[in-house]
Amino acid sequence: MGEFTYNSDINGGSLMVRESRVIADLLLIGASGDQWKQVIQVENRLQKRSPATAKRNAQAIRKRLELMEPEFWRAIRDGDENLATQAAFCAALERNLLLVEFMERVVSDAYATHAEKLEHYLWIDFLEDCAHRDPDVDDWKETTKKKMGQVVYRMLAEMGYLKSTRSLQLQHVLIRPEIKTMLQDNYKQRIKECMEVSQR
Repeated sequence: MGEFTYNSDINGGSLMVRESRVIADLLLIGASGDQWKQVIQVENRLQKRSPATAKRNAQAIRKRLELMEPEFWRAIRDGDENLATQAAFCAALERNLLLVEFMERVVSDAYATHAEKLEHYLWIDFLEDCAHRDPDVDDWKETTKKKMGQVVYRMLAEMGYLKSTRSLQLQHVLIRPEIKTMLQDNYKQRIKECMEVSQR
């Protein structure tokens, strides 16, 4: 075992469901390198302002989705908005231990204590706590930490845990049975518990 580290790419972007559908399709058809380039940079299917942004977003999404089984890719590509969003959130959790621990420690606690909303400072407090386990966190720039918090709260709003990124008001989220089954079948119990945080 090497030293513990939070390898996080949360700043890669929020759930990006529309873009994730494109990436999921490329993964499902087993696209070649040339096909990836054609779709992302030439045809600009992610509808980004520059090829560089498109490439960066595509890489971030691909790194998340590649950790998941093909049935999650199918849920993202072919599912309705709600199903695709929940499957994309599973992939974000799988890729980011920070996000998992934030759900387990902070968001879970907020629901357990019947808090009405999350607060912005909770993210910074949480990172300070994480720095005890991974001192590198202390070296992250303040702007980086702040941006990560914005992305995390945006993901929570996209999932419906938060009414909006402005109010940060907590809401209950019903996790789709299909998602629960896929997580169970693939031994992703920890992610399943994160997803069900508002139902305890």
